[in-house]
Amino acid sequence: MTDHRQRPRRRGQGELEALVLSALREADGPATAGWVQERLGGGLAYTTVITILTRLLAKGAVTRERGGRSFAWLPASDEAGLAARRMRRVLDAERDREAVLASFVTGLGPDDERLLRELLGRPRDEDEDRPGPGPGPGAGAGE
Repeated sequence: MTDHRQRPRRRGQGELEALVLSALREADGPATAGWVQERLGGGLAYTTVITILTRLLAKGAVTRERGGRSFAWLPASDEAGLAARRMRRVLDAERDREAVLASFVTGLGPDDERLLRELLGRPRDEDEDRPGPGPGPGAGAGE
């Protein structure tokens, strides 16, 4: 006989990491693994949360600080910074960087290509003077 019970849906690769990072971004400051577990709900085991946080730490996506006998966790950067880090990791894994970058650029739409040209046209120290990853172009206009 066949068992027809429904198995829980298997999460996609990186889905749990994205959920944990999202929860950390919602926190008012450093958050414990227990807080993340509670925030996510859905019966996620504490050990699973710790495993995900440890993997994110190894990837440089989160930082941690000692809080008593446990750790408090923080996202290392905003979503744009994390996406940029993933893109660099993929690029670093390839032998022919020029071919990868050329293929990427030729696949951009006109608006993205224009934005990339604007960003590349900025002097380097303009970006270095800005504190950390900001909200993006046009932010702060009218201040």
